[in-house]
Amino acid sequence: MPPEWSPQEAVWLSWPVEDPRHWGGEKRDMIWSKFAEIAAAASRFETVRINAPESDHAAIAAACNRAKGVPERLELFDHPHNDVWCRDHGPIFVKHSDTGEVAVTDWEFNAWGGKFPPWDLDNGIPSRIASALGLRRFTGGMILEGGAIEVNGAGQLLTTEAVLLNPNRNPNLSREEIEQRLRDGLGVSEILWLKQGIEGDDTDGHIDDLARFVDPQTILACVDRDSNSPNASVLADNLARLRSFVGPNDRAFEVLEIPLPEACEVAGWRLPVLPASYVNFLILNGGVLVPTFRQPKNDDRALGIIRELFEDREVVGIDCLDLVEEGGTLHCISQQQPLAGAPR
Repeated sequence: MPPEWSPQEAVWLSWPVEDPRHWGGEKRDMIWSKFAEIAAAASRFETVRINAPESDHAAIAAACNRAKGVPERLELFDHPHNDVWCRDHGPIFVKHSDTGEVAVTDWEFNAWGGKFPPWDLDNGIPSRIASALGLRRFTGGMILEGGAIEVNGAGQLLTTEAVLLNPNRNPNLSREEIEQRLRDGLGVSEILWLKQGIEGDDTDGHIDDLARFVDPQTILACVDRDSNSPNASVLADNLARLRSFVGPNDRAFEVLEIPLPEACEVAGWRLPVLPASYVNFLILNGGVLVPTFRQPKNDDRALGIIRELFEDREVVGIDCLDLVEEGGTLHCISQQQPLAGAPR
């Protein structure tokens, strides 16, 4: 599995479906506009491929055009699905280190431990994409969401015990068996475990809200400097673990800190505290899309930190306060497809 900063052919999104469960069922126009804004921003850097029923394609294209998208960089696929979280139900792409062939790994998806049925269409997305693109497909042999893992391209994979060891995912597999499936399916050599995730995370604690590799040797990790926050001790434990890990060439990782935004809340909503995190950014060819949360001081600080880490890419902030109501932001809704034949 190539790291996210490797050359990409495209980025995938699963367009919002008509479902009263999502955003209260009353914010369809708002969430379509937000997805169009994100698709338009991503299309400045690479092709955007969208899973959606064919009956919605014309309206989606029109929405992206209104958001100043690039029509020739928008590709629509007749792939019905249940929900928007393409990071988790989409394919996890792998690449042959010698031939440059790109293939699809197809893991089982059960909506984060059976929380949000139905998920049958979501579970079929990797197979549909492999067929549409003519790519080889390999089954993973267990439940795995893309947001649960983070790789550095040098053999290390970050994940959390709260997700992959949760009995709502793979109750019949031991820790050792899960690790071996990750090694076999994704070409990694070492699994690095954090304990748990932040408050309000429906996924039980995905890594892409906690810590991200920005190069093979560097990790950007969330911290919470509010000692009264329930996230403070969790993130302090994660930080200590990250600093104890050994990376490539038997050197400790360089671990950099980025504060969480202040607590984001929506009165009366099903999530009392939203899982807002600045590390849920999306790396693209020449760009990085970063979630912001209408907190000017905190947003500017986070954008500055990320700009320093990605000096060769344009860093673009996108307001994601409405998006995170359903539990995720930019990384959660997307899945990158590596460029075939390019060096890793």
